[in-house]
Amino acid sequence: MKESTFNPAQQEKDISSKIVVGLERVSEVFKILLWEKAKLVGLSPIQIQILIFVAFHRQDLCNVSHLAKEFNLTKPTISDAIKALDQKGLINKDFSTSDNRSYLISLSKKGTAMVSQTNDFSAPLQKQLGGFSPTELESLFGTLSQLIYKLNRNGILSVQRTCFGCTFYQKNKDSDYCNLLKKKLHRKEIRLDCPEFEPRM
Repeated sequence: MKESTFNPAQQEKDISSKIVVGLERVSEVFKILLWEKAKLVGLSPIQIQILIFVAFHRQDLCNVSHLAKEFNLTKPTISDAIKALDQKGLINKDFSTSDNRSYLISLSKKGTAMVSQTNDFSAPLQKQLGGFSPTELESLFGTLSQLIYKLNRNGILSVQRTCFGCTFYQKNKDSDYCNLLKKKLHRKEIRLDCPEFEPRM
């Protein structure tokens, strides 16, 4: 059992192990903040996440199948969460798709008000990031964006809408370029959740 990322002795000689443990701690903070907000408004964490996702993404992504991939959960789990949101009057279901068994989700007026109360749950984390310099933030973001892309390419992260996996993205010798925007991208302009994302085949 000595060989483990979570063994402090290994962490002392392997910086990647330290980083993994650091990411675990940050993910715990995210979960704690989400749970605190969930208890405050009487929703489950996944219900809050679904509402926030629906509020800020294209409607064609707001269905059970895609939400299951987005949050790495089963369709029945997402369906149960949506049923609860529907019963609370927070969403509307649109069955006017070509497949009459599926539906798209949009926010009701009550749901929009709930998003206004909940979408700031991560503010304490963002506030701490505000203490870093622009150079530090850009470096951190560059590493994170590459890590997310690599996790997706290896099948660990099922959904990503980052530039690196987009059909419009082009890597030049020393720069990144978007063929949709027709512009060179600086590191901080790389998107993790692009509305115009189209997967590269």
